[in-house]
Amino acid sequence: MSSLQGLRRSLVCSIPTRALRFTTSSTLRANRAIYFEKTGDPSHVLSALTFPSLPAPPSGSVNVRFRLSPINPSDVNVVEGVYPSKPSGTQSLAEGHSLDNSIYVPGNEGLAEVTDVGSGVAGLQRGDWVVLSKQQGGTWASARTIAAEDVVKVPTSLSEVNAATITVGSVVHSYQHCHPHAMLGKPIIQIAARKGWKTLNFVRNRKDIEALKEQLTTLGATQVVTYDDLNDRSLRDKVREWTGGKQPLSLPTGAFIFKNLTTHGFWQSRWYKEKTREEREDLMRVLADLKLQEPAHEVLTIAGKETDEVAGAKVRQAIQKMGEGQYGKKILLRVEQPDD
Repeated sequence: MSSLQGLRRSLVCSIPTRALRFTTSSTLRANRAIYFEKTGDPSHVLSALTFPSLPAPPSGSVNVRFRLSPINPSDVNVVEGVYPSKPSGTQSLAEGHSLDNSIYVPGNEGLAEVTDVGSGVAGLQRGDWVVLSKQQGGTWASARTIAAEDVVKVPTSLSEVNAATITVGSVVHSYQHCHPHAMLGKPIIQIAARKGWKTLNFVRNRKDIEALKEQLTTLGATQVVTYDDLNDRSLRDKVREWTGGKQPLSLPTGAFIFKNLTTHGFWQSRWYKEKTREEREDLMRVLADLKLQEPAHEVLTIAGKETDEVAGAKVRQAIQKMGEGQYGKKILLRVEQPDD
């Protein structure tokens, strides 16, 4: 058996044993989505299915074609069932498309192009680039019909990669503690540097720690230290020196109990929900003008000629490698239409 035949056999043999059936009034399968029926291990519960071409969008909606959709750790958590929110179930992905059971299409972030505009929609036209502002909009697909109020237009001057990942940058307008080596941390380092803000960044120790420190410093990090450095008593003095005499903030339990002290986090989806479309688009223009460096990435293409079995297996294997730490890059999913 050739190595290629062996790969094909392993891909097909790794698909979930339970297939999802659907009926449709159209024989043209023009789109594809990655989905799950029940939460669990992504390497077991994720599959792919093709579905018909989208009809004209209803009033107040747009049809979009996704160009790139990141596979984020939070997306994996959604599939696992450990994330606080999850996508809404559906038994139809297009008119005339009917599924036996409800399915969930993951994906919270992604760049899409508007392909058709429903009546009553203002400010959007065919060819516009948009990102989703709705939590768990289901971006792991080739195309979807989306309510116009749930998309935000982004400048086409951006690269596809930066546009697909631009929404993570909005958190810098409110405080967010994150790992500086994470995909969210690097944009924040760059944005803070553009605004003249100093950042103190903690990373896990590793063999290539000096190379990582140099990389983050080049992006604009003021100081980079490891969590192991917290055991060094001299670090407190260094922090005081770096921050102009400020002491590290400590929140004692007693203050929460007896002084009614409260702390607040930041949820990006709530920010989008509270802002108007104009405010969201203004933010996207600000972020585009910053010309952030693209994150290290790898594009996982689901080719139109591939079967649903192979498409699903490719996504499952990529996520399994993510869990094993084999990816040091952001994975961007490109789902081609089956008739491409």
